[in-house]
Amino acid sequence: MSDIPLPPGASRALSPGSPPSPPASRWRIFSWTLFDFAQTAFSVIIITVVYSRYFTNRIAGGKQWLWGAAVSLSMICAAALSPPLGAVADYSRNRKGFLLLFALTCVAATSLLFFVTEGMVVAGFALFVIANIGFEGGLVFYDSFLPGITTRTSYGRVSGYGFAMGYVGALAVLLIVHMLLPPAADPAYLFYVRLSFVVAAGFFLFFSLPLFVFVREPVTTTPAPPSYIRAGLARSGKTFRAIFIRREYPSIARFLVAFFIYNDGILTVIAFAAIFADKTLGMSDEAIIVFFAIVQTSAVAGSLVFGVVTDLIGPKKTITMTLALWIAIAVSAYFVASVGAFYAVGFGAGVAIGSCQSASRSMMALLTPREREAEFFGFYDGLCGKASAVIGTFLFGLISYLTNNQRLSILSVGVFFIVGFILLQRVDDTRAVQSQ
Repeated sequence: MSDIPLPPGASRALSPGSPPSPPASRWRIFSWTLFDFAQTAFSVIIITVVYSRYFTNRIAGGKQWLWGAAVSLSMICAAALSPPLGAVADYSRNRKGFLLLFALTCVAATSLLFFVTEGMVVAGFALFVIANIGFEGGLVFYDSFLPGITTRTSYGRVSGYGFAMGYVGALAVLLIVHMLLPPAADPAYLFYVRLSFVVAAGFFLFFSLPLFVFVREPVTTTPAPPSYIRAGLARSGKTFRAIFIRREYPSIARFLVAFFIYNDGILTVIAFAAIFADKTLGMSDEAIIVFFAIVQTSAVAGSLVFGVVTDLIGPKKTITMTLALWIAIAVSAYFVASVGAFYAVGFGAGVAIGSCQSASRSMMALLTPREREAEFFGFYDGLCGKASAVIGTFLFGLISYLTNNQRLSILSVGVFFIVGFILLQRVDDTRAVQSQ
């Protein structure tokens, strides 16, 4: 099997032999995007704004490397699980079942974080790892629904709708938590900090329900094997060799390598932005929440605008533009000295993160063979998405620990964007794969 060249300008057309894309349903698309709306409650409250700082300052005694290690370990586990589980989900025709399992795992572990108090390093570390495996592992199955709910010519904007809804959800849960938290001097302040973890879990659970009710399992003609697990492991291994060793999918292979590099930078920014604001700039809790509200607001605009741009000019050019913006943001963050300047950097980061993630998901959906979406998204979200968070987060925490200078860590993140930018230029986005 090999890539089949398409005429110039036909990168979003159906490749020969591919089954026709299903008709778009606004209600199915809306229900799908609501899951993005729901799950970002975990991302923004646990990973980015509240728990990352609570764990670092209150549980781990200021040891940032422990937070980096927790993020890295959870990503390694999710990366290892994602490709074989994606293949199993394709065979079993039960992507929603797997998505529900991972989502409930995340919700349960996040709720239990309420009981983690100062000094409970092992419990705080282990529960976060479990919760993040549930969160990140579920993304494989969620993203794999994209090719089945809309047409290939609309992947960009529908992916953008999903990310935009996610950032709206993040804004909503930030507002709830902002109203929930009393002044930091209040004796009950830490109780309400821990209560915010329960709020995030409940938000995730409630708003994810429409997907499981209204979004259909993709139609497949793949025969069911006698053993899903054995078949999933065998197929994911075969696909790994086809992509990265035999190079049967050169466009996918090149894109995944580039994505691995630049996504590492993005995930590192998400994991350490609040800690940077706290430790380097001395921002208050309220100022940090305002900062992330700015980030989420600009990310909504970035997702929507660049979703349309992706369908007009193609995902490769869109990602190239956003990586150039990321490089400028990393340099600016190194020199930032005031809260106002950091707000401006946050606005740019929001536009960059919304547009880059949306366009990247569109690129993968465009290149993925039909009826193997969960399997191939297992490599995109898992092996190259989750595993990519290991290097950057570990280096950021380690450099900060060794030098006591987070600005140097910021520069290390910029290197990932530069390398990703260079590697992306080798991806041929005028080629599409043929369905097996």
